[in-house]
Amino acid sequence: MKHPRDILLGAQAASAALPVCDHYSGAPARMLKSLQLQAEMTQELGACVFDVTLDCEDGAPVGGEAQHAQLVAQLARDAAPGARVAARVHPVDHPAFANDMATIAGQAGHRLCHIMLPKVESVDDVLRAEKALERAGAGHLPLHVLIESAAAVQRAFDIAAHPRVQSLSFGLMDFVSAHGGAIPASAMGSAGQFSHPLVVRAKLEISAACHAHGKVPSHCVVTEFNDSAALQASATRAAREFGYTRMWSIHPAQIRPLLAAFAPTRDDIEIASKIIANAALADWAPISFEGALHDRASYRYFWQVLERAHHTGQALPSAVQPWFSSSCS
Repeated sequence: MKHPRDILLGAQAASAALPVCDHYSGAPARMLKSLQLQAEMTQELGACVFDVTLDCEDGAPVGGEAQHAQLVAQLARDAAPGARVAARVHPVDHPAFANDMATIAGQAGHRLCHIMLPKVESVDDVLRAEKALERAGAGHLPLHVLIESAAAVQRAFDIAAHPRVQSLSFGLMDFVSAHGGAIPASAMGSAGQFSHPLVVRAKLEISAACHAHGKVPSHCVVTEFNDSAALQASATRAAREFGYTRMWSIHPAQIRPLLAAFAPTRDDIEIASKIIANAALADWAPISFEGALHDRASYRYFWQVLERAHHTGQALPSAVQPWFSSSCS
């Protein structure tokens, strides 16, 4: 029997099933602790609810880029079976980029879930990274890209269209600083980033580009990492108003509030489970449920509710559990 995902998700809706949280760490001790926390929460919740992205761009000390890349490759190779580990390399025009790709993708490409490419300005940058992956023998790896300038926002649809690209992330702080003071510093905060018109426009363009091409839009960080209420409010707005299905974390304390913000409600999960289970019994033909007609257009929506529930560690009713019995690789 075909899986519901294969039946219901077309080109635009078939974005990769990624965890809703992408957790970044660059200091050696924090990278190791992040991987340990991922394993613990996977065991606790029965699903891998966040990726760990080991950071070279901001994590490597100046002059120590090569050694840091070796450490990232080693940590990825030594990660627990089933771990979802990624690496953020330096930008394509940085002197350390070629070595980052050769070392990390070359030595640990078989353990990585993707490479994060910062400061992407155009498809040409994606092509350079793709060639570097192929030279490293890691041509299978997806690329996630950071959109961090006005020019990159303008090209977001072209970047999202590239088949190697799996996800676009919005780099808020670099985007604001790239405007030469024309956007106030308050727009980098948890509240201001949802009100300044240029920032709002950039977020919407990136989200729309991803949904147009079946890619995953990933929302920027909230730097007030001790303020769980601010994080959850930002994550809720990103998910419900701006169309984002994934978000960055920069501190372990942000992970659970972020999951809660992106998770569907219990009522939503119950309704979605009943509709999908009845649809499967009807071989995906139209059904009547509680006085309303449902067909594959609405089945697609309710299936995605269940996927989001799974990827936020929510318990699923027994009627739909078999479709989620495999690991989150």
